[in-house]
Amino acid sequence: MPLTAESAAQQIQDRLKDIQQHIHIVDEERRRAENSIASLVRSLHATNQKVKPLLKASLMEAAQEEATIRAALAKIHEIRSIRNERRIQARNAGNKEAIRRGALMKMVQLSAQTLPLFVGKLGERAPALCGAIPAEGNYVAKVGDNVAALAKGIDEEENWILAEVVQFLHRQNKYDVIDIDEEQKDRHVLSKRKVIPLPLMRANPETDGHALFPKDTVVMALYPQTTCFYKAIVHRLPQTATEDYEVLFEDSSYMNGYAEPLPVAQRYVIAYRPTKKGAGSGSGNLSSA
Repeated sequence: MPLTAESAAQQIQDRLKDIQQHIHIVDEERRRAENSIASLVRSLHATNQKVKPLLKASLMEAAQEEATIRAALAKIHEIRSIRNERRIQARNAGNKEAIRRGALMKMVQLSAQTLPLFVGKLGERAPALCGAIPAEGNYVAKVGDNVAALAKGIDEEENWILAEVVQFLHRQNKYDVIDIDEEQKDRHVLSKRKVIPLPLMRANPETDGHALFPKDTVVMALYPQTTCFYKAIVHRLPQTATEDYEVLFEDSSYMNGYAEPLPVAQRYVIAYRPTKKGAGSGSGNLSSA
């Protein structure tokens, strides 16, 4: 059943109320946990008190707080899904209004900044499509997902572009994607090997450094203020969950073949995949990209 604008708004409002309740609960649980920790510290200095019951209580309170935070994050994910579903329905109905170039670039950046952060449990490793970890071989991107797509332009040259999945054609094992750039809006039917799913979660460098590309790795990155991926080298890794990579884009106008470092969000830094022309998409002078 189609999701109407009124229904979507109501569902989002309901989830926002749930999130507000979760925030209040987290505040209460944190206060209790702080009191328990204070009691535990005092007991460590008093040999006649038993530490184990206090420690058990502190761990239980911490687990409850974590569960509440995860429930709030799940509601945020549901809101993103509702808004995405509504946007896809509007596009399919032909109601999608044109977006100016500047607004589009802001949306692309905002999409990267609001990408969910992977917060694993103790000992849990980051899953596929978190940071630099690629999708599994049998993975199929969902309708509305952003991907990097190797598509032909007006000049018949293949370039890696930022695109959105319209549908996956199972019988042909191909993707139907649309260029994210409002000025192009070209549709492309491409084989699976010409489509790379983008990360669905950010990796936290402080806890999941293994899910980031190492320094000096050759990658493909979205050049700032464009919707094209170009060959680059990782110059500096993010140090916190909110920081970007710094990458050196390939550029023949520089003596060493690479431009000065530029920031690119985790969402738009993916494994390098060469094209038929050998040097990767967009090799050459990027100064006018």
